[in-house]
Amino acid sequence: MGTTSPKIATRIKAAIQAVLPPSVEIQVKKTYRDHLEVDIAGTSLLAAWAGEGWLAQINSVLERHDNPPDIVVARKMSDGGQAALKKKRIAWVDELGNAEISIGTIIVSRSGALPTPREPTTKWTPSVVAAAEAILCTGEATNEGIKQITGLSTGSCTRALRVLTDLEFLEADVARGPASGRRIANFAVMLEAYATAAAELSPAANLVLGVTWDDPITGIEKLGQSWAKLGVDWAVTGPVASMILAPHLTTVSRGEVYVQANTIQELRAIASNVNLEVIKGGRLTIRPFPTETTLRLSSRVDGIRVAPWPRVYTDLRQTGVRGEEAAEHLREVING
Repeated sequence: MGTTSPKIATRIKAAIQAVLPPSVEIQVKKTYRDHLEVDIAGTSLLAAWAGEGWLAQINSVLERHDNPPDIVVARKMSDGGQAALKKKRIAWVDELGNAEISIGTIIVSRSGALPTPREPTTKWTPSVVAAAEAILCTGEATNEGIKQITGLSTGSCTRALRVLTDLEFLEADVARGPASGRRIANFAVMLEAYATAAAELSPAANLVLGVTWDDPITGIEKLGQSWAKLGVDWAVTGPVASMILAPHLTTVSRGEVYVQANTIQELRAIASNVNLEVIKGGRLTIRPFPTETTLRLSSRVDGIRVAPWPRVYTDLRQTGVRGEEAAEHLREVING
C-alpha cells in the first residue's frame, strides 16, 4: 500500500499539534500512503492529507478511503472543503492554524493565522501557466503547437514544456525536436497545479463598478458590444461564465470580466468609455487578461465572449463554497 512521505507525515503531525494544547502530544503509530494513524490523548485516529484543501481534493480523499478519515489536514482549508467535511461530520485542520475537531473528548475550534509552509512555485512562471492553460484546453503539447496558440517565443515554449514534463504533468513520446509529442499524464493533477499557480500569478489590478442590470448575462453582453465597438477585447469569467459553460448556480448577481488593459489607468478609461463608475460594493469587477493565452483562447458562446474553461475554473474557486461547487461541476462537464 505504500507509506506516507516523511515530509507529508511531518506536516500532518505538525498541523494537528499546532492547534492542540502544549501538554497534549501526538504519537504516530503507523503510516500509510496518504494518511497516518496517530494517537492523541489515548485516542487512535486516522489523519489524511488533502494538499491545498480545495473541494476537489477533499472529495478525492473521501473517495479513496472505504472508511473515512477522522481528521483531514490541508495547507489551507477552503470554504468548500470545510463545508464538505462538516456535512460528513469529519474533523479538519489546516496549516494556518484553523481547525474544527469534535471527536470524543477532543474538542477544538480555532481560527488561526500561523505561517504556512508551501511548496516552491518558482518553476511556475507566466509562460508555464500560459502553456498549461493551452494544453488543458486543446490537448496540444508540441513546441510548434503551443507557440501558435499562445504567441510565446520558441524559447519560452521549449522551457515551459520542459518544466511541465519535469514536474511530471506531461509525458513525452519523442525526446527531441519541434514536433516532439507530449500528453497529459494525469489531467486532474495538472489542472489542480495549474489552478493554484494561475491564481497566485494573476494580476492584482481590478476595478469594482456599479451596474443597474437585473440579469448579469444580458448586462455583460450589452457591455461587451459597446467595448467591441471601441476595439476593446473582453471575456467573462467566474460565476457568469460558469452559467454559460456548465449551468449549476441558480442565481448570480455579480459579474467578472477580463478586458484588454495593463494598468489601473487603462481599466478606468475602459470603464469610463461605457459610462461605468467605481462604486464600493459594485456588482461588476473588471481586471486585465492574466495572460495573452487567456485572451487568445477566449471564445464566443451564445453571443458572449467567455474566458477559457481552465481560467474560469480557477476564478470560480476564489468565490466561496458555491463557486467551488460550480468549479467542480464545470470540471465534470468538461471531462464528460
